[in-house]
Amino acid sequence: MPTLERHDEVFVLDIGDGENRFHPDWIASVHAALDEAEKAEGPRALVTAATGKFYSNGLDLEWLMANGDRYKEYVASVHRLFGRLLALPMPTVAALQGHTFAAGAMFSLAHDLRVMRADRGFWCLPEADINIPFTPAMSALIQARLAPQTAHEAMVTARRYGGEDAAKSAIVDRAVSEEEVRPTAIELARSLAGKDATTLGTIKDRMYAPALELLRQEEPVI
Repeated sequence: MPTLERHDEVFVLDIGDGENRFHPDWIASVHAALDEAEKAEGPRALVTAATGKFYSNGLDLEWLMANGDRYKEYVASVHRLFGRLLALPMPTVAALQGHTFAAGAMFSLAHDLRVMRADRGFWCLPEADINIPFTPAMSALIQARLAPQTAHEAMVTARRYGGEDAAKSAIVDRAVSEEEVRPTAIELARSLAGKDATTLGTIKDRMYAPALELLRQEEPVI
């Protein structure tokens, strides 16, 4: 399960060492960590990171298949997590050390900045290949965070971007060596930690208002 550590003004949320799929318990644990970070006083920023082969492989399809009657409830919970992170009143940086797929890729887009390993691992929205259309809220999030041509290519072709290509397409902000992913993300977060939380939260709320309106719906459009 996710664990939260504090390094001075930077909170580091390690989201796990497996595929880090969005099981309801995992989602609840991430929210609890965000609650703790938001309650902290003084300058603060958040880095999410993982260990192992994956950053996140997205939705927990195994759980979903076993709980089909809770599909809308589950999707709404994923949307709410994206929305909370997108508007979080502190700087956020995703440290992508491994494969970042589907809802995991969308989760990374909800951060302010992304640092990715340059030599191995892919960032990908595979929905066009696995026959799962994006929800309107997911589409809005992706299109709010990527340039139109990049969003089109990523969503329609399901292209797998390596670190260097992801940086060239502005999907990620830095592509670095494996050992530099987390330290670089922490330093980026630390450089922004002094931003006023109220001001930053208001800016994000207004900047992403159309996407947030969809992400925060209690009865999501599927």
